[in-house]
Parts: sequence; structure tokens; C-alpha cells
Amino acid sequence: MTPAVRLLIRCFNMRLTDINEIKSLMARHGVHFSKSLGQNFLCAQWVPEDIAAGSTADKETGVLEVGAGVGCLTVELSALAKKVVCVELDTSLQPILGETLAECDNVEIVYGDIMKTNIPALIDEKFADCKRVVVCANLPYNITSPVLTAFVECGRFDAITVMIQKEVAKRICAKANTADYGAFSLLMQWHTKPEILFDVSPGCFIPAPKVTSAVVHMPVRREKPMAVKDEKLMFSIVRAAFNQRRKTLSNALGNGMGGKFNKEQIAAAIAKCGFDERIRGEALSLADFAALADALA
Repeated sequence: MTPAVRLLIRCFNMRLTDINEIKSLMARHGVHFSKSLGQNFLCAQWVPEDIAAGSTADKETGVLEVGAGVGCLTVELSALAKKVVCVELDTSLQPILGETLAECDNVEIVYGDIMKTNIPALIDEKFADCKRVVVCANLPYNITSPVLTAFVECGRFDAITVMIQKEVAKRICAKANTADYGAFSLLMQWHTKPEILFDVSPGCFIPAPKVTSAVVHMPVRREKPMAVKDEKLMFSIVRAAFNQRRKTLSNALGNGMGGKFNKEQIAAAIAKCGFDERIRGEALSLADFAALADALA
């Protein structure tokens, strides 16, 4: 990419976070904000710059984005990465993105629903010439948990950097014995090493959401944090423990494991791990759940 093109892209991006330019773009193309699609467009220039910088994308990297909006983050990623592919649900944005991304020759928009997309097949098709692939996106709040689960479970990304609701970001990074700690915390920490990079206030969006957002960076683990005999069993135990988190671990597993283990087996496994018989699931770390799964296995 030549310096002249890079400068042109920068000029485009400066306008793409300007409220008046966003409104003008949408009016010119007859597009309206969609609450049902969770659309909140960024209107603070530093935000897409800092999200893209936190993605670790470089000229050997392919980037998967979800939801381009008017393209302000897409443009920043285009300047850093080898290739950017964005899965965009809203087809009405097609003329806007055709205009705002006209100079970004390494960007491709795929119109479709990320939750119905075969993600490994998409990566194989679009990023065959990239040494690594990362996710970088301003995720719609209404799909955050399922789409992040799909990303980590597909096992194809080097890192995931997303702007999400701060409450969810705190859950992802939460430690044992805290109110935010739960099954989703353990799932994401099993697959990644999450870190909250910075907060983004509601005033940085149009229309402004009612909650604060946060950008979380999650390098994907090359190796799991510890060995476990049966990963599927471990997460069955995790879900059962947190489905009834106010109950003791023994009672939660007795009620939530579908009769797979009887009370005596559960009590023996808890004792084998050295846990108090009155312990609750929220007190167990990843290593503790792995040990309990091995004891029950």
C-alpha cells in the first residue's frame, strides 16, 4: 500500500467517525439505524485506532471482522493487515461500504450471518495466503457470548480482540470467588488468556448505548492450561456447578449431571480433591475443575 493511498484511507477514516458524516452517509443511501441488529456506530476516532492497534495484526495477518458498520474499524485494519474479511449481516449497508472502502483493496465484505457461517471453511477459503488469522471486531451485544464461543471452539484463530459490553468483558476475565465468575469465564480462560485493554464510554457511539463497553484482547492458548482426561466431562461439571451456583458443589452436581454420578461418587471425588464438602462451584479454579473431572472420570 503506497503512502498516498494510506493518506487517503486516513482521510476517509477521519470522516467515518464524524457524526455529521455518518448521518450524511446514511441519508444519502437511504439507510437507517437498526436496533434489532444491535447497530451502534463509533463516533470517536481514537477508538477504532486503538482497537486495531490491540489486534496484533500485521502484513502477514488475515483479520476476520464481524459487522463493518460504516467501515471505520475496517479501514484501520486494512492499513495494518494483509487481508480483512468482514461478515456483515445488514445488506442495506452495501452501498455505504462500497463508497467508504473503495480505496481498501485488501478488504472483502461477505454478507451473511456470522452465527450461520461455517467459520473454518471461511478461513480456509479467504485466508489461505496468510500466516496467521485473528479476529478483530466491534461485536453486536446480542451475539457476544455465542459468537465468542464459536470462535474459541473452532480452534483456528491466533488472537481475538473485540469490543463488547463491559459487563461481559469482566465476566470473561473474572477470577474464582467473585460475582462475575461463571461458566463463561472458565470456557474463555481455558481457550485464551484474556485481558481488558480499555473502556469505551456510551458517548463514543451513535446512537449511544445504555452501557459502557470494553475492549478485551484474548491471545488463544497454543496449549491448554493443564491436562484433563475428559474435557467434555469437565465442562459438563462446570455448567452443572454454575447452573445452581448458590447450592453446594455436591448438590449442584447431583441435580445437574442427569444422574450420571450418584451422591456417593460425587462426595468421594470432592474428598479426593481435598475440597471441603460444603464448597460451592464458584470457589473452584480451572485447575480445581480439571482435578474434579479426572476424579470423576
